[in-house]
Amino acid sequence: MAFATISVALEDDLVEQIDLIADTASVTRAELIGSFTRMYLSDRRRLRELYASGESAAAKNSLTEEDMFEAIRDYRQAT
Repeated sequence: MAFATISVALEDDLVEQIDLIADTASVTRAELIGSFTRMYLSDRRRLRELYASGESAAAKNSLTEEDMFEAIRDYRQAT
């Protein structure tokens, strides 16, 4: 696997939090940030897939965005 070096500026308190988690997990900053980045990208991909699936289902059932908001509101009120 090829690696690229990047440079980012982060607020001091964020770096402190990163260091605390890295120390607790016994990993380097780079490993932790790489792991966080992979998780973020994976979550984004899953959300895009979920959104596309929802749009497809809505189109097949002739549902509007307002229909979806109403269904969610009704569900939340019932639980």
